[in-house]
Amino acid sequence: MTTALVLAAAAVAYLLWNRPAVAPALPQLPPLSPIIPPGIMPLGMPGAAAAGGGPHPLTLLAILAAGAMVAFAIRESGTPAPAPGPAPVVGLDLRGRFVGPDAAADAATTAALLEELAGQIEWDGSQTEPRLRTGAAFDDLRRSARELRTRGVSLGARQPAVRDAIKTFLDSEAGTEGGPVDAASRAKWVQAYRAVSQAAAEATR
Repeated sequence: MTTALVLAAAAVAYLLWNRPAVAPALPQLPPLSPIIPPGIMPLGMPGAAAAGGGPHPLTLLAILAAGAMVAFAIRESGTPAPAPGPAPVVGLDLRGRFVGPDAAADAATTAALLEELAGQIEWDGSQTEPRLRTGAAFDDLRRSARELRTRGVSLGARQPAVRDAIKTFLDSEAGTEGGPVDAASRAKWVQAYRAVSQAAAEATR
């Protein structure tokens, strides 16, 4: 659409610029003096219209309009649209829940810890004889890994809002049963842990 308008304006400018000048029809009167000073063209003689030369005002207007449209088109095409940010995990949004001077560090630790747990549970399930066979074992692994990673510091005590949100999400997505798990149940735990990891990572951005 913009290209068509630019071409149309350029065509109008070309036609107006090349329009032949029409001298006004005036009766041919003899000069008042037989001697015409050099450089003075009497009105009505050939070339009189050209002596006051210059583009027609409409020509200038059309050229300015075409230039404005070209500049607008270049500016619009050169301005990239901002990329949308990643959507939060469905059912779990930890953005703004980590507080205090260690908020960013705690969020990064949570993201790394839960991603590692998901990978360990997934790998264990691919073995002939898995060592982690119950929901209680998955939860114990999470607690032990957190204690080892943070040297006994309780992230839940420091970030209670995050702790409660993660517990509610895991109970909903992975369940609260501590008994034996099959392949489908294991996949739910893995997916839930990775969702928590993603939500914690988003909280750091």
